[in-house]
Amino acid sequence: MTHIVAVGGSDAGISAALRARELDPNVDVTVVVADQYPNYSICGIPYYFSGDVRPWQALAHRTHADLEATGMHLRLNTLATGIDLAARRLTVTDHDGPTTIDYDELVVGTGARPSFAGIAGMDRLGPEDGVHVIHSMGDTFALDADLERRSPDSAIIVGAGYVGLEMAEGFRGRGMHVTQLQRGPEVLSTLDPELAATVHDELVAHGVEVHTGTAVRGVEKTGTGLTVHADRDGEKVTHTAELVLVVVGVRPHTALLESAGARLGAGGAVVVDEHMRTGLPHVFAAGDGVVTHHRLLGTTYLPLGTTAHKQGRVAGENAVGGAARFAGSVGTQVVKVFDVVAARTGLRQHEAESAGFHPATTSSAADDHKRYYPGAQQIRFRITGDTETGRLLGAQLTGRLGTETAKRVDTYATALYAGLTVDQVAELDLSYTPPLGSPWDAVQAATQAWSREHATRPLEVTR
Repeated sequence: MTHIVAVGGSDAGISAALRARELDPNVDVTVVVADQYPNYSICGIPYYFSGDVRPWQALAHRTHADLEATGMHLRLNTLATGIDLAARRLTVTDHDGPTTIDYDELVVGTGARPSFAGIAGMDRLGPEDGVHVIHSMGDTFALDADLERRSPDSAIIVGAGYVGLEMAEGFRGRGMHVTQLQRGPEVLSTLDPELAATVHDELVAHGVEVHTGTAVRGVEKTGTGLTVHADRDGEKVTHTAELVLVVVGVRPHTALLESAGARLGAGGAVVVDEHMRTGLPHVFAAGDGVVTHHRLLGTTYLPLGTTAHKQGRVAGENAVGGAARFAGSVGTQVVKVFDVVAARTGLRQHEAESAGFHPATTSSAADDHKRYYPGAQQIRFRITGDTETGRLLGAQLTGRLGTETAKRVDTYATALYAGLTVDQVAELDLSYTPPLGSPWDAVQAATQAWSREHATRPLEVTR
């Protein structure tokens, strides 16, 4: 019987195991999980702290019993430490010590680890000191225990990306004073500043103290709490609080594959092909530890949960003899911050320029539905297209909760995947009823605004 071993109990590893069992019910699948929480939604953790998701067990995509009911075998609290390629053998360590697992095909989904961006003190301070990261269920329990034990009134969040913004909302929901520090010129650096400013304003409106242009250099524990040292506009500044949460990004966790001889590429991630092969015999890899094929950029590093699920599914299919291909990402992302939704897909102006396109970007706004029907609200857009070919290159949107901003960015993501031009988006047959949209949907009004400013085809007039 063929034996597939998947390393990693998150999106990529579990997706690979599920797909393998789905395609071949006779295959033997073992999943090696470093902790005891397989298939938990790490993306959902901020909503546990906000109180929207309770109890913590609700974060499980599938229970332990659900997973084993598919026929896979789970090895929990087991760390994979080495790969013997010639013998097709994985070395693991659990509470009984080191042992080995033989495999026919191996799928590695070890993911990523939090990055500290050179912040001094992060190697010495931890949850017992009130300094936290939030990347696993273990991190979740440590932060939860600290909040329950000390009931801190104030928190500093270092980083204003997706998780940092979501955690700011969660902490504010607990009544804590929140200071958010962001290195860049505006929060949510995946959006252009003029749209990210909408998110900034929403944070401030809900009592978050936001400091942009602030590069954190270190965290220090003092007799009165925690002090964060930073530079802002060339001057040294400090901020103090009872709790510090550092969420400044991740780095690929490649140790297992790198020690086996895998090649590293973009972002220090493991190089894989479109079939998720690593180049090592009988070894596939997927998820946040590997490079990503971007349909506009080529090979890059873009760790996203949606991508990890897709890559894991491809790896699992190919591990049982399939020929699946990862079709690529266009970098579609969305976040809710209090009552604002911000989304993007594709490329921004500077990204498109670096990739060799001839981009231009147009800002506009359109109502989410017909204004005569009560409750209409504006969605703001930034559309990027290629001035030589007319091809859609990217879209950014912000809107109030309820404006279907997330679903509208999906229209652009679909257009990007298909390689449509900006004008072709305006030609799409989209749904319409006055309470929900307009004859020209907001996504089309935004592309029409781009076309008016950057016409790529002459107007044909029949006399």
